[in-house]
Amino acid sequence: MPDGSRKLKEHKDSQLILRINGKDRDDFVALCKALDTSAAREIRAFIRGFVAAHTAQEPQVSEVEGIIRDSPDPQPQKRKSKRGKKRK
Repeated sequence: MPDGSRKLKEHKDSQLILRINGKDRDDFVALCKALDTSAAREIRAFIRGFVAAHTAQEPQVSEVEGIIRDSPDPQPQKRKSKRGKKRK
């Protein structure tokens, strides 16, 4: 029985399907095998690192709302026609 001190594994409940060149896939899988790891493990690690790196750089939602609220109207006003009203 596990002693309870081990970190619980996260349940994997989603898939990400992508298309890549067959040679790139084969080279990647072979390299992972040579490094005694799996392609899936390396891709998951990349995704976690990418999300962490970009989440730290993104402003908080409250900051974004403040910027939007304080900025001028983002949509320019429609211009009136230079011709004026139609003549009869």
